[in-house]
Amino acid sequence: MHLLKEFQSTDKCSYLDGKEQTTHYKIIQECSLEYSQALIERGFRRFGKMYFRPICPTCNECKTIKIDVDNFQFSKSARRVLKKGKHLEIYIQKPTLTQEHLSLFDRYHRYMHHKKGWEYSKTSAQHYFSSFVDGAEEFGYEVLYFENEKLIGVDLIDILEDGISSIYFYYDPHYTHLSLGKLSLYQQIKLAQANNKKWIYLGYYVKDCPSLSYKAQYKPYLTLDGRPSLSEETKWF
Repeated sequence: MHLLKEFQSTDKCSYLDGKEQTTHYKIIQECSLEYSQALIERGFRRFGKMYFRPICPTCNECKTIKIDVDNFQFSKSARRVLKKGKHLEIYIQKPTLTQEHLSLFDRYHRYMHHKKGWEYSKTSAQHYFSSFVDGAEEFGYEVLYFENEKLIGVDLIDILEDGISSIYFYYDPHYTHLSLGKLSLYQQIKLAQANNKKWIYLGYYVKDCPSLSYKAQYKPYLTLDGRPSLSEETKWF
């Protein structure tokens, strides 16, 4: 494990209007499974070689949460989603970069730009590689969803020592009837159960941010207390 760079940055908040966000970054080359586990467990998220977490001095709206896999029960609604998607072909492998990935990524973000007002700019192969392929090391994977040999969803995850860290999911907007966002999370839970993993690390829940507030519906979940350092024990409630 080689720490290439560590710094803080203050910018416009990604989640709440009218606020600033201070973020702690670590850029890590050849991160070990153990170190990645320690960071994710303390509220960091990973994109490529970059690990980050908000450390805003006057705001604590970003709540790091994780789903309790052992006590999660699939509701009737969840079972309907799984049934709708049972015809799909699902593969798990190390992250890759193809033109099919880039085209799907672009369609998804154009759709979210019109539906939710997300900022849109066409991603490059280099940007995609640095965000989702590079830095995967021994723990990063992608879960691919196909219908009739057509790629319709890509779920980026880390399989850690005690759980699965949910990084990013994107899908083909023409298949919204399959509830692919929910399906991908339910499949993560099933994967965790099959491999005796206790948690799904869902990242940040922000009550007043529609893009993140939905996470509270996946119960039971625990919330991280504070922003513990690597030398401190973590407390989840």
